[in-house]
Amino acid sequence: MTAPSINTLLPLLLLLRPVFTQPSFCRFLTLFAGWVSTRGVHAVTESLVNAGVSGVHHHAAFHRFFSRARWSLDQVGRLLLLRLVALTPGPLLLALDDTLSTHKGPKVFGLGVHLDPVRSTRRRGVLAFGHVWVVLTVLVPVPFSARLWALPVLMRLYRTQADCQKSGDNHLTKTQLARLLVEQVSRWLPDKPMELVADSAYACREVLRHLPQGVVFVGAMRADASLHRPRMRKCRSPVTGRPLTKDIPLPKPEKLARDKKLPWLSMTLTLYGKPTQVQYKELVARWSRPSGKTLLKIVIVKELRGELPLRVFFCTDASRTARQVIECYARCWGIEVLFRDLKQLLGFSSSRARSPLAVLRTAPWVAMCYTLLVLWHMEVGLDTSQMGLPIRPWYRTKHTVSFADILRLAQRTLASTDWVNPHLLLASLNEPTSRPQPKSA
Repeated sequence: MTAPSINTLLPLLLLLRPVFTQPSFCRFLTLFAGWVSTRGVHAVTESLVNAGVSGVHHHAAFHRFFSRARWSLDQVGRLLLLRLVALTPGPLLLALDDTLSTHKGPKVFGLGVHLDPVRSTRRRGVLAFGHVWVVLTVLVPVPFSARLWALPVLMRLYRTQADCQKSGDNHLTKTQLARLLVEQVSRWLPDKPMELVADSAYACREVLRHLPQGVVFVGAMRADASLHRPRMRKCRSPVTGRPLTKDIPLPKPEKLARDKKLPWLSMTLTLYGKPTQVQYKELVARWSRPSGKTLLKIVIVKELRGELPLRVFFCTDASRTARQVIECYARCWGIEVLFRDLKQLLGFSSSRARSPLAVLRTAPWVAMCYTLLVLWHMEVGLDTSQMGLPIRPWYRTKHTVSFADILRLAQRTLASTDWVNPHLLLASLNEPTSRPQPKSA
């Protein structure tokens, strides 16, 4: 099929125009077109080649777009977040996780040695040089897929304690960075109810005890977590006669799973697009050390496959049902798909930036381009029959659109435009010039 007109994509890109100065926005358009059109290793110079501007504009100006230009990455995320909120009525569903971008080289800002979770096993950990990014995404239902898509809006670079000591900066843990991201979104949307989904690494005191008002957390806990229940009536110690105020300890989840007095319940859920039979036990209790006095809905799930015999999930809203807790946690799988697509298809880990501002901007900028592309496809509204997907007779089970299909369609759309003078495209749309923004990462 014929690719959609560039006029279907430009209005969405103009959404970010208030963040940039006029020259920076023109360079943003050129870099966006070149980066999306690149097949293979992504880089700023390779983007200029694919955009058709190499030899016409000097490459140093496009490197300065990341290292010196005056624009705020958080403001880009804020505009994308507001657009996503307008498209998703009801509570805002957020997913939080971190990912490693392998990288080597001397004098690279923020570079550290981190555990590679992809290549590591339970018996052997694999270390790698690179950058670790804490990513906050919005889980969005899209019309062209059955699953929720994770679209990144905010990111922070995690730096090791040794790296911070060298430069004299304050060291922030991953959980502290996650807390800052959630608080930032809460400040932007103070009246919006939110649900935050994260794995057990972020189910900790730093996050759970500082949740903003109106944010419900759904996560996983250890099978040996210490649980308690509040005292419902006053009583005194049989030894001292003093009133007892401490919570009553409960058996740990792994012991509750073996308790025959608490029977296993069964239900059928739709997990990862498939109907799944689940055996579970549920209770309401406190997990005092991380979450304080908050009552949690805790669901113990028996694993029929895999190495773990059981999984334990919880929700800070004790009124939720076990079905709601398990299905909500399963939705965070979309962020794992996001990391795969970013690294394999969009060059998230290909950046060779070295200076502080360039490092802090380049990889998050690529993630924002991902969000823009998915938003564009949602608004264009093409179905699989209109996209001109490749014919694969050996692959008959594919019925939905993947990010690779969106990227291929965007490449055909961008190829029809001359990016040497992007200001001519802006002049044709007759849009006013934006004001400069303060320099920020």
